[in-house]
Amino acid sequence: MATTSLIAPRARVYAPWSAAAWRDTAFVASGVPLQVAGWLIAGSIRMLWSPGNSVEILITACASVVLVLLVLRPLTSWQRERCWAMLGLHIPRMPGFDDGLLRDALRDVRSPELWRVLQYHMAAGPLLALGGIGVIATWASGAVLTVSGVYGWALPESSPLNPTTHPARIAALTGVGVLLLVAAPWAAAGVRRLDARAASALLGPDRAKELERRVEDLAEKRASVVDAADLERRRIERDLHDGAQQRLVSLALNLGLARETLRGVPDEAMQVIVEAHEEAKEALTELRTLIRGLHPAVLEDRGLDAALSGVAARVPLPVRLRVEVEPRASSTVEAVAYFVVSEALTNVVKHARATEVDVAVTRRGATLHVSVTDNGKGGADPAGGPNPSGGTGLAGLARRVRSVDGTFRITSPAGGPTTVTVELPCAL
Repeated sequence: MATTSLIAPRARVYAPWSAAAWRDTAFVASGVPLQVAGWLIAGSIRMLWSPGNSVEILITACASVVLVLLVLRPLTSWQRERCWAMLGLHIPRMPGFDDGLLRDALRDVRSPELWRVLQYHMAAGPLLALGGIGVIATWASGAVLTVSGVYGWALPESSPLNPTTHPARIAALTGVGVLLLVAAPWAAAGVRRLDARAASALLGPDRAKELERRVEDLAEKRASVVDAADLERRRIERDLHDGAQQRLVSLALNLGLARETLRGVPDEAMQVIVEAHEEAKEALTELRTLIRGLHPAVLEDRGLDAALSGVAARVPLPVRLRVEVEPRASSTVEAVAYFVVSEALTNVVKHARATEVDVAVTRRGATLHVSVTDNGKGGADPAGGPNPSGGTGLAGLARRVRSVDGTFRITSPAGGPTTVTVELPCAL
């Protein structure tokens, strides 16, 4: 039952009287003159002028080539219009072919767009034209043979097509005609599909190059987004450093001054001043930590060596630090390297139970290599899974590294050691 339900709609679509059959037939028939135009032009020159020596042969060949190149663009445009008008198939223009002039095509005969268009008009097109002629011949032959019994009555009795004298032959011809009429829509659909695929592949932009161009555009847009995010972090860092931090410093100083100088204040009021002073100092410490987490000013001013030295100095573990990054990488890449080391050291302190850490940041050619190794218990989970040693920062680190086309690897067997290795492109 399922097979029958699938065959019935298909049979209706490919019925000789269906709209699809006539659309496909009109499409392939309309393409015949356009698809043989190139060869007709070259052949007309050969017939109009029959060269007798090698020089004349060369001149004839050059004239044929020039005329074919002259009609390539209008022929291509007409083919695209035909596909759009009759099939609704949009074939985009090719910037390297449609926007140039004839002299550009003559100068750069190695242009892949030019050769792809030539493949359609001089190779695929003529073959498709033969298919279109075959479809037309199938329709015409089917129609003629199907009604052979009608016009056969007007023929003499001695004619082999007279139904009175040769009824079996007329019946056979009628049967063949019906079969041809049934087969014609299928043939038209097959040629139409081949023509549409050939036109899309050869008369439109190269899909591989188009994908490559889109990848380049996306890479540029992503780099712009990453740079914009980095600039925004720097702006927030400057605003906090020059605004909120200064106000907190002033508040802490005033509270400290009041705490030291005020006398005769009730104990309850003094307790409030002391607590406010301590809260102001804690808020200032947290704000400074937040500012360093956004984008430390020392990183922009003095580079990775100074910035990471400050991070290592704040870690309550012995840290062996080696930084060799001359010449400096782009500011965005330096920021990613800084946050990788900072977050990795934070995870070591929180989860690894290590007693020492080795940090190496080196530049090798166009790649910045970052390595953080600790002698802790290991078992770090880069997915941030149920393993408590994994923490929650490794997945975020991996995403940040991938945002600049970097690679992130972590090796952490049970019992340690744990090594985080990151490779970043120096230019973004």
